[in-house]
Amino acid sequence: MIRFNEVRVVITGAGGGVGSALTKGFAAAGAQVVACDVVGAELAAPHIAESHFFDLRDKAQIAGRAQEILANGTPHVVVSNAGWTRQETLAMTTAAGIDDEMDCNFNGVALLTHALLPAMRDAAGNRAFVFISSCNASSHFGNPVYSAAKAATMAWMRALAVEEAPNGIRSNAVAPASIRTGAWEHRLAADPTILDKLQSIYPMGRIVTPEEVTNAVLFLASDLASGITGTTLAVDAGLSAGNLPFLDAIR
Repeated sequence: MIRFNEVRVVITGAGGGVGSALTKGFAAAGAQVVACDVVGAELAAPHIAESHFFDLRDKAQIAGRAQEILANGTPHVVVSNAGWTRQETLAMTTAAGIDDEMDCNFNGVALLTHALLPAMRDAAGNRAFVFISSCNASSHFGNPVYSAAKAATMAWMRALAVEEAPNGIRSNAVAPASIRTGAWEHRLAADPTILDKLQSIYPMGRIVTPEEVTNAVLFLASDLASGITGTTLAVDAGLSAGNLPFLDAIR
């Protein structure tokens, strides 16, 4: 069983669907969960040891909250989970939207990592970054700015893996495809049958759950993955393995 007894774990986007599963999963494994999200997010659950509210689009907030986190103890694990997108096609993309989604999905992620990294170098034991990326980082499934930001995050993850390995710090990513969370509500409101339509795209006939993503993160963050760094683990019900609709078309 994976254990994080008294390990300090920072989780961003902790109030969302995947974030809530992550906080519960790490807490159940014994971790001291440091939950981070924007003002207004619900972070009052008993399994959360510490809460910080800030916006990854705000450099000053990132710097301030990072120092507060470090003042209470150096984290050994940082899970960059927060993300946001609403620009689903190039036609929907605006100049302001590019700035907004890049700041939320990459720039803020990099700045927070950079702020926490020096203290983590001086810590002992298992230390790891895990980034929640997306299948969008390697193939186009819409949301072009979000996709570009996730691709940038993957490059950042690899930079950390290579340059920080001599300091004993590992860096990996989990790349989900669609996950059944509240982020789908606006699409379901427009088309209640949309999840049924997705079944023909995924080899497993379904999208993945927040708990399945959490299990992958727990493994990569743990010392069971002590020899793994710079890698991306797909949690996508088989989507990235091949093109099932194409096979169905030629059968």
